[in-house]
Amino acid sequence: CCALVLALGMRGCATAEEAAAPKYVFMFIGDGMGSPQVSATQYFLGTLQNPDATLPTPAELSFTTFQNVGIMTTYDASSFCPDSASTATSMASGEKTLSGVINYNIDKTEPFKIITEYAKEAGKKVGVISTVSLNHATPAAYYAKMPRRNDYYDIAVQGITGDTLDFIGGGNWNQPDGDGTQANLYDLARENGFNVVNTNEGIRAINAESGRTLAVVPDPNDDYAMQYEIDRLRLEAQGTDSLALSEIVKAAIANLDNENGFFLMTEGGKIDWSCHANDAMTSIYDTIALSDAVQVAIDFAAEHPDETLIIVTGDHETGGLTIGFAATAYDTHFDYLQNQKMSFVDFDKEIVKLREEKADFAKALEVIEANYGLTTTADQPLTLTEEELTRIENAFDLSMIDPASRALTENDQLLYGGYEPLSMAVSHILNNKAGIAYTSYAHTGLLLPVYATGVGAEAFIGSYDNTDIFHKTMEVMGLTEE
Repeated sequence: CCALVLALGMRGCATAEEAAAPKYVFMFIGDGMGSPQVSATQYFLGTLQNPDATLPTPAELSFTTFQNVGIMTTYDASSFCPDSASTATSMASGEKTLSGVINYNIDKTEPFKIITEYAKEAGKKVGVISTVSLNHATPAAYYAKMPRRNDYYDIAVQGITGDTLDFIGGGNWNQPDGDGTQANLYDLARENGFNVVNTNEGIRAINAESGRTLAVVPDPNDDYAMQYEIDRLRLEAQGTDSLALSEIVKAAIANLDNENGFFLMTEGGKIDWSCHANDAMTSIYDTIALSDAVQVAIDFAAEHPDETLIIVTGDHETGGLTIGFAATAYDTHFDYLQNQKMSFVDFDKEIVKLREEKADFAKALEVIEANYGLTTTADQPLTLTEEELTRIENAFDLSMIDPASRALTENDQLLYGGYEPLSMAVSHILNNKAGIAYTSYAHTGLLLPVYATGVGAEAFIGSYDNTDIFHKTMEVMGLTEE
């Protein structure tokens, strides 16, 4: 009977369910990563890899080769344009809630039970990784329950004093000392049995004997986060050792692997941050970093082909990225983007230097050309038009004013989204010359692709809501919802 049921792809008996349940489950979330971010990355890499191709040739990312693909809605109880707390809650718990709320109902009175708790009860180890701060909304949704996503200290305390997490790593803690009178989060983690590792060598050496582990990179940037991949690669080329997201995933696997298996959620959180800032090249590099991390799971699955499930998706799309721009009509020039050498965050540091040096506009143009390729030299692919040059000069004038003293108009707010004006101006112009553009500095309501491979991956084919990520994963794992 059971053999027949299994052959028919049904789940009518317990022994068949147990045989079909994956021992190892990888959940990858590209925060802010929708179809536009994936497509832009494929087109950028394809353009560089096939310079002599007669037809446009997209490149494959590690997960775009998965045969099981679905599409999901992302709206929450607040809006069709949701936030990370509510969307991660939907995928972790199967429930809708308000933007800004982590694993609580709309009334903020009842917490939800989450998939990592079910996995832990089933005997699996649990890991959470993020390129941003570890108590940010998306990673938090896989170990904490909090009516307010900005209660960073309390979120972290739940993680390190609770019994759900066996591994947590990547970025650092936001608000590590709370209000200044509270216990340091790293000390608190040690007191609760965590092995705190904060060197590159130490993280690379993590193994099954390391015990419960908190692994934080020693070179955080941009609010307790890991380096943007574009900056990490530049630092690496200069001789600086900086960990990639893929290396954190390797460390987590080495730490978590055991006879009962594990559930590991990994977030590429800076795809979102770079798209908030309309920085297409930086978001592409961070999407590549996520793809590299997924490849680690794929390599692991090759050694455990009948025991592993890998799911890759986003939580929402950020920025309203679109491929196609009025001034380039039916053309795109993704190769132009490779002229960008650093993220908007590191370029902001260059702007600070210009401001401190009281530099003139000519000096600023030199720095822009060195880091973005935009030039005043005539007849070049990235030659600035008069209109573009005026836009950059207006932004330069604002950026040379100390931020505390700036009087921004409503139009300035719309143009620059609260970011450094000069960084936004050069990003927008480079994007547009490449044939891409953004519509927003916030999230959008686009449907998102879901990619899956391995044991039970066929469950993720089709069109469904983000809450179904939870329900489908639970079913594939053979876990019963309470």
